[in-house]
Amino acid sequence: MLIELAHFALILAFIVAIAQMIVPMIGAQKGWAGWMAFADPAANSQLILTGFSFAVLMHAFIVSDFSVALVYGNSHTDKPLLYKISGVWGNHEGSMLLWVLILALFGASAVWFGGNLPVTLKARVLAVQASVSVAFYAFILFTSNPFTRLAQAPLNGRDLNPLLQDPGLAFHPPFLYLGYVGLSMTFSFAVAALIEGRVDAAWGRWVRPWTLAAWVFLTVGIALGSWWAYYELGWGGFWFWDPVENASFMPWLISAALLHSAIVVEKRETLKSWTILLAILAFGFSLLGTFIVRSGVLTSVHAFANDPERGVFILLILGVFLGGSLTLYAARAGVMQAQGAFGTVSRESALVLNNILLAVSAFVVFIGTIWPLVAELAFGRTLSVGPPFFDAAFTPFMVLLAIVLPLGSLLAWKRGNLNRARLPLAGLAIFAMAMAGLFYAIYAGRSLLGPAGVLLGVWVVGGATLDLWLRSGRGNIVERLGRILRLPRGDWGKTVAHAGMGVTIFGVAAMTAWQQEDIRVVQIGDTFEVGAYSFTLDDVEQVAGPNYASTMATVTSQRGDGRPFVLTPEKRFYQVAQMATTEAAITNGILRDLYVVIGDPQTNGGYAMRVYIKPFANWIWGGAMLMAIGGVISLTDRRLRFAVGAKRAAQVPAE
Repeated sequence: MLIELAHFALILAFIVAIAQMIVPMIGAQKGWAGWMAFADPAANSQLILTGFSFAVLMHAFIVSDFSVALVYGNSHTDKPLLYKISGVWGNHEGSMLLWVLILALFGASAVWFGGNLPVTLKARVLAVQASVSVAFYAFILFTSNPFTRLAQAPLNGRDLNPLLQDPGLAFHPPFLYLGYVGLSMTFSFAVAALIEGRVDAAWGRWVRPWTLAAWVFLTVGIALGSWWAYYELGWGGFWFWDPVENASFMPWLISAALLHSAIVVEKRETLKSWTILLAILAFGFSLLGTFIVRSGVLTSVHAFANDPERGVFILLILGVFLGGSLTLYAARAGVMQAQGAFGTVSRESALVLNNILLAVSAFVVFIGTIWPLVAELAFGRTLSVGPPFFDAAFTPFMVLLAIVLPLGSLLAWKRGNLNRARLPLAGLAIFAMAMAGLFYAIYAGRSLLGPAGVLLGVWVVGGATLDLWLRSGRGNIVERLGRILRLPRGDWGKTVAHAGMGVTIFGVAAMTAWQQEDIRVVQIGDTFEVGAYSFTLDDVEQVAGPNYASTMATVTSQRGDGRPFVLTPEKRFYQVAQMATTEAAITNGILRDLYVVIGDPQTNGGYAMRVYIKPFANWIWGGAMLMAIGGVISLTDRRLRFAVGAKRAAQVPAE
């Protein structure tokens, strides 16, 4: 009975969303306060109804109600509780229900935190947000119903994909969806502003916290996915330029550009047209990612579905929202005339360059991701675009971005002085080059990639720190530190986020340049050396897990006479899914990771083993978390939360 009630609640939420899409929009156009006020209870009702549906589906997974087809196809009684819960979104139908729940959550959040918004703009934002919800409610109810019953309940289920039975993958999709769907709010603000004929400094201030929140969630989601790929897939990498990885990375790049361009709109009343376009494209790339994951047009280990009919439905959603918004964007070009001018050397120019580099790098990733599909459809050729292309085409833009970042932060608004900004950075440049030379000497000149990463990492982190220090003004150290502590949280958040980017750049370059790898067949009791470490295969035994059988090795590693490390890599076999997974054993450290994978038994009685020594591996994810923490710190800035001082006179709409 609960399942049927949940299905009915989802249908009712669909009806409420249709009403919310129409009534407040008419009310804003006619100036009818009552019709505009309808948006608030409608958005809250959507959240309650969709939340109830999601809670019922989660309950069905927890109690193993195999009369529900979705539970039967993605759960099992022996599965641990965490993976019963994560099984709710570890499939196509459940993940789409999570998607619409987050859509409803963001819509309700606009009600809760939108008290400072003009009444008409708020009504239009909620109406546009509801239109996105309507499209996805229709998608679920007509093509992907999660509440389908089986005529006869089986005794047990078919289990969840073993690759998804992992803590990293349990939390990765919700964070990623919060980022994907969060960009729907920036889209709603952009379309509502175009309809209203108002794009000004106030709008820039209002859209920034929604963009920042979505960017933070995307950062955490991408980092969790990368971390999972590193330790779960057993290949020792952190990024493979897989189509689904790229599908999440493109909106991250565009939302980062949007975040910076919105600052220019707020501060200088310029870049309005570009900022609106980025807001539209950011959500467009989110929808494109949904299409890639669920249509089956591109092959990926992350893909949820292989259903062309669903892919066509999502492509239709993408066409309607992206095409409609871009048409409106063209029609309302007069609304977005720039009010402020700025010099070639200024912070505005640096932010424009920042936007160009981020947008072009996203376009490069888009071309590399979609080109195999274009080649097959247009030329009948099957080809693949792999890491060599992305590494060669994408990296130069990130290098330029890292070089520009500290200099741009020190330039003044409107008209900057290049010499004045350059002088404080001279000492930092010398220090960065000295650190690069030191690492080049330590690693015996094996690669220029590592020292280049050190140079850029120190440059970006040092530039972020220097920017904060220069904001403290003049005086002795104690006075300046006191002023730094009193700086707005937005300034602190920017510093932490930029420093996190520098840390990640260093980690990627160091791990790629200096990692050591060894692959061999090892007998039990054998000892071998990789770099400065010795490894001994002590034993291999069969271990029974809750819903799998494991071949577990015990490996002891030691550096000279130092403390030994015991690692237990596994090869798991899930009986229900009839699928094997590799569980790497990793000893994490600040300066390096020891990474061991056990392979299949060999005919001579030994075992295949792969060993990596990965310098500074954890700096990659540590930097990503710093970026996310910086975003959270900025979100706590009162100026962002309440849009203090953002209200200015509305611009005259285009005739």
